[in-house]
Amino acid sequence: MTDPYDQSRTGTSPPIETRLEAALPLGTTVLTLDGALPVEHLTPGDRVITRDAGAQRLRAIIRRKVPQGLRMVRVGRDALGGKPDADITLLPHQRILIRDWRAKLLYGAPQAKVAAARLIDGEFIRWATDTPTDVISLHFERLHILYAGGLELQSANPHYAPGFGAQ
Repeated sequence: MTDPYDQSRTGTSPPIETRLEAALPLGTTVLTLDGALPVEHLTPGDRVITRDAGAQRLRAIIRRKVPQGLRMVRVGRDALGGKPDADITLLPHQRILIRDWRAKLLYGAPQAKVAAARLIDGEFIRWATDTPTDVISLHFERLHILYAGGLELQSANPHYAPGFGAQ
């Protein structure tokens, strides 16, 4: 069975879905020790507030163009139990921490990290009709859950950041 949000692949680099598994559109606010800041204002060394480990130093930031034709997911305001505060567009593989009836019903657990595309219901969470031109991935020493855009989102894979991790 093929992945419904898989895109055609060319070249020898890792598939774009892997490299863009977790990234935020410009303007998305991220909670830091300096307050809520737009993702594009963050710099390596900033301390981002994480759910799982408190304040963590940002190791790398990668800004990428969104490939034409990449389907993204629109999470509507209040779609996830009062979250997010406003509509947000996410990559289909972006993992969202859910901690409500959905986690219990779908995964038999009090919480689960779920790819945004897996939460599509066609009404509150749906395929986006507009796609941002750029996204920014935030890399730490290891994966973390950060507060961004009113949601709890998994950070980018440290293995795809230059200068550390397995390349």
